[in-house]
Amino acid sequence: METVTRVEIMRSGHLGRWAAVTGAVLLTAACSQATGLAGVSAQSPATAPPSAAPAAASTSPAASATPSQTAEHQAAEQPPKGDDPVRVPPPKLSKYEYTFPVKGCKTTYQRKLLVLPKTTIWAQQGCAFVAPIGGVVDEVNIQNKWRPTTDAGADREGRFVTIIGDDGVRYLGGHLDSVAEGIKPGVRVKAGQLLGRVGKSGNARDTGANLYFAISWKTGPAFWWVRRGMVKPWDYLDAWQSGNRTYSPREETLALRGKLGETPRCAVQCASKKAPQAGKTQGPKRDDGTVTVTPSIAPFGQ
Repeated sequence: METVTRVEIMRSGHLGRWAAVTGAVLLTAACSQATGLAGVSAQSPATAPPSAAPAAASTSPAASATPSQTAEHQAAEQPPKGDDPVRVPPPKLSKYEYTFPVKGCKTTYQRKLLVLPKTTIWAQQGCAFVAPIGGVVDEVNIQNKWRPTTDAGADREGRFVTIIGDDGVRYLGGHLDSVAEGIKPGVRVKAGQLLGRVGKSGNARDTGANLYFAISWKTGPAFWWVRRGMVKPWDYLDAWQSGNRTYSPREETLALRGKLGETPRCAVQCASKKAPQAGKTQGPKRDDGTVTVTPSIAPFGQ
């Protein structure tokens, strides 16, 4: 009986110590899970709540700033599209408005001084020669009088029309194939109105069809060399063709007329050939019917 009692006492003592140890361990574990060390959670990452990782990712400064910064950067590199550009008309250089003298055809023309201050506008035969400005028809020649045997200066342009523009400048279109119906001296014309058709009359008969175009001032028919061209025209043609239709030769023409006078002497391509005389001896006589006039004493307009 005594032996049994000792065994039970020893067994109960062991159980008590095991209970005490187990209780201490459980208490320590509970405390460590609640407080941890220095206020840091003692939970294992494996036991952390599933919502912890997304919360940490959403509060990261780099992660939250990247999308908005990328959008702003792209917006800065790709500015918004603007409206169509506003077309600004060329500056108005005079009160006059001009048009290119050949209408409805492809053209080329000389831009340099060769013999006379004029230009040759190359175009297909039959293309329209039109008034470069509104004005009054001055001279018209519907007959092709030029002959290679005489090469008379007054006839070199063959069929031609001149007008005195509203700007006071004379414009010549020569080597015409024909003159438009109703075009005669004194007739009022508008800019762009048909004056004739491009051809090869005059001394252009052995060349391609072209328009002899010249700028000068009004004189009488006797001073044909003035009519053939006094002012270089290509700068004005460039402007009229490219869209600046108010670029006017008026000032340059008036300045040159003031310097040279209204009827300057002929200086280039003045002489005509003498017609061959068959078996007759005659005194000097011009066979083209042109009256020889001394420019310095000839009355204006004759």
